[in-house]
Formats: sequence, structure tokens, C-alpha cells
Amino acid sequence: MPAPPLRLTPAALRRVLAGGAVLVVGLWLVQAEPSVRLDALFATLAHLSGLLAGYGILVMLLLMARVPAVEHGVGADRLARWHALGGRHVLTLCLAHTVFALCGYAAHTGTDVLDAAVGLMGYPGLAAATVGTVLLAAVGVTSARTARRRLRHETWRAVHLLTYVSAALAFAHQLSGPDLAGGPVAVWLWTLLHTTVGTLLVWYRLVVPVRQALRHGLRVTEVRTEGPDVVSVVMRGVGLDALRAEPGQFFRWRFLHRRLWRTALPFSLSAPVRDDTLRITVKACGDHTRRIRRLRPGVRVLATGPFGALTAHLRTRRKVLLLAGGVGITPMRALFESLPGGPGDLTLLYRAGSAAQLVLREELERIAAARGAALHYLLGPSDGPFDPLAPRALRNLVPDLVEHDVYLCGPPGMSSAAAAALERAGVPAGRIHSEQFTF
Repeated sequence: MPAPPLRLTPAALRRVLAGGAVLVVGLWLVQAEPSVRLDALFATLAHLSGLLAGYGILVMLLLMARVPAVEHGVGADRLARWHALGGRHVLTLCLAHTVFALCGYAAHTGTDVLDAAVGLMGYPGLAAATVGTVLLAAVGVTSARTARRRLRHETWRAVHLLTYVSAALAFAHQLSGPDLAGGPVAVWLWTLLHTTVGTLLVWYRLVVPVRQALRHGLRVTEVRTEGPDVVSVVMRGVGLDALRAEPGQFFRWRFLHRRLWRTALPFSLSAPVRDDTLRITVKACGDHTRRIRRLRPGVRVLATGPFGALTAHLRTRRKVLLLAGGVGITPMRALFESLPGGPGDLTLLYRAGSAAQLVLREELERIAAARGAALHYLLGPSDGPFDPLAPRALRNLVPDLVEHDVYLCGPPGMSSAAAAALERAGVPAGRIHSEQFTF
């Protein structure tokens, strides 16, 4: 029996990243030369903020490197949130580094800040760092929620690639500048950090996807209608067991079809992997998802993954409640079939606006009957007079609710409201497992 996959928990990853930041501060302390001079004070603050900014850029790249142990243990949605929050801090540190360096140089030369800026641009390393900061700021601006809503996903992705250029320029600047003036050991450690993160990025974002595509030869075999604007795409390949995909996880799918091949679309598996077959179920809610309905058998598929932490390893209780909303039923359906348990151990609550919006209904009812599991449809408009996800309603449907682990997947608003209701109903937050994605 193969060993379980390695998973790094969120707490462990936080400790590792915090430990790295402490080491960076220690590196700064070793180099710091105490002084009461104003220019020296600005210079040492510039060195500290510069080192932390450089380390922060590495952390941002690591979080998005798609390392399986991190993805499967922390979860892609949490990593994305940390990446977004950390990006703001990194940009702030870059700007602080720039301001402190300008003020320090101005105090040292006895000039104003504008003349100091002109003088600093004469140093090639500083000019490169300035370009890198501008590129990073451009990434930050386009990642703001209001700006991102106005951009096509492909445009946003293209701009985001500038982060790699910014990281390279920052690294070159720090090697040539005073931030690593402590000696060859500091330079060696900094180079090792960058080399490690760069290797992980190339391996998991380039080499592994290409290797998977060549090895598994995945192609579409069927596209079938499941409901209004909802289709299932069935794909077959070779040796898919080697992917070690678990129910509840997702892949990033790139269909080599006109007007679809440029974008990798994240969709969960809607059934366990069997007989070298993968299946996703997609609701048409945009240009790309609408085009999926027009796929034909034989189309080549590049699948990167699996990703996600919403799997059986999160389970801590014998009884499990699966709570799905809308097309969020897809990972829940796979878990409903595969989670170990006897009669009465599994309950699935499926929230939808009406019976016509239920997806995979026949499959769910067949699984419930075969496993002796409970299945309830919570129908009605979200703004109706009765809230089926209210704490009392949940306790009425699942009397021993507090004894359950809860797996939750649905639209962001529904998921947030359901999580809050579950906590009010007595379920500890640590036993509410969810992943949320917006595309």
C-alpha cells in the first residue's frame, strides 16, 4: 500500500515562514553598525526593509509554486489569501526601502530628496531595483479587487508574470548592494534561498505539468448535459492512478481547443478516479465555461494537479456532514461516494434555488440508497422568508450536528453564511472544512 502523501499543515508552514523572517532579521543585526548619525539610521532601516522585502518576494513565489505537500496540506484557497495579503506587505516594504534609502542618501550628501533620487539612478544596481519596484507595483495595482474585475483573466495572468522579473532584479540589486555586505556566508545563504525557490517553481509549474501531459495522454471522451447550463466532461488517459488524485481535490484543466487552450480552468473532480477516467461537472457562468459545452470527443487535455486540501485526511469524527451549494456539489458528490462510513454516518445537504437547479440528482440518490446515507435538498430562493441554513434548521435536519465533521463547498456568500450558522449551532470552527474559489 503506498504511503500517504506528505502534507504540511497551515500551522507548520506559518512557523517555517516566521522562522525564515527571524533569520533575515538576524542577518541584518549581524551587519548593523549602531550609530546616532541620521544618514546611518536611515541606511540601516533601508537595509532591514530591503532584506525583508526580498524575503517576502520569495515567500510569495513559494506560496504559488504548487508544491504538493503545501497545496495538499494548506489548501489552494488559503494559499491564495496568504499570497494576496503578503503581496501588500511586500509592496509596503519595497516602498519603505526606497524611502529610507533616498532619505539616507540625501542626509549623507547634504542634498534634497529629488537630487538624491537623481544621484542614486547613476548606480546600475539601483536603477534595476527601481524597475523591479515599479513592476511589482503594477502587479499590485492590477491585483486589487476593483481592477481585477475589469481585466480579462489572461491579461491579469500576463501582468502577474512580471513578479518573476521583479524578483530577479531585486536579487541582482541585493547581491551588488550593501544589503548583503556581511560577507560570503550571507551571499551564499541568500543565493541558496533564491535557487531553491526558483527550482521549485520550474519543477512544479513547468516540468511536472509537461511530464504529466506526455505520460497520461488525457483526452475528452464525452460531454453530457446534467441540467440547465451544466455539463459533465469525461476524460480518459493512461496510468491515471499515478496522479494520486483524491475525492474533493481539483485540477487546472487546459483544453487544447480553439479559444480555450490559453487558459487553465480550475474544476473539482465530480467523481472518484476509476478505470483511467476523470470527470468534472461545469456550470456555464462565463465565456470559457460556456465554450466547454462545445467540446467534442478527442480533444487533448492538459491537467495540472491535483490540488486542494478538502479531502478525507481532514476528518476527525466518525460522522460527517457534507454541505453543498449550487455547483459546489461536485467535490461533495465525490466525497459522498468515497468517504468511509457505515449507515447513518454520512449526511449530505444540497442547497439550490429550485429542484430544476439540482445537479447529479440521480447519482446522489443512488449513492445515498446504497450507503444508507441521509440526503436532503434545501430548496428555495436565497432571499426567501425561510432560511434552511439557519442554526435551528440545521439542528432539526441533523440532531447530533455537533458530533459531525462538516465539509462545505458553495458560492462565497453561501459558504460564509453557512459556516457562521454552523458555529452558532455548536460546531467548532476547526471541524468546518471548506475551500472557496472564484475565477
